Amino acid sequence: QVQLVESGGGLMQAGGSLRLSCAASGRPFIQYAMGWFRQAPGKEREFVAGIGWSGGSTYYADSVKGRFTISRDNAKNTVYLQMNSLKPEDTAVYYCAADRSFSVRQSAGSYDYWGQGTQVTVSS
Repeated sequence: QVQLVESGGGLMQAGGSLRLSCAASGRPFIQYAMGWFRQAPGKEREFVAGIGWSGGSTYYADSVKGRFTISRDNAKNTVYLQMNSLKPEDTAVYYCAADRSFSVRQSAGSYDYWGQGTQVTVSS
């Protein structure tokens, strides 16, 4: 079992920045690829960013490429999502997830463990 706890969400004006954190506990963190997903009201949960177990490979949704950066600190069992140049369309509940895979996958169904989510609201 892996427990994931997100933090860092909040209310921000368009153009601002937020940094989300996801702290993991349980099974060795390094065994998992990690992903960030988001879900806006009335929409499907969508992939935002993913990072491989070593941090050497990262992937982003086209909608956030160049604005968001995913990183991980395996010594702290934590994955981060730095979000810059926020837009109102980034408003959603953001979830981190762990996948027992060495490679990053973009399908939510591939992930084994999920956090409870943190709300990000961007005002125009």
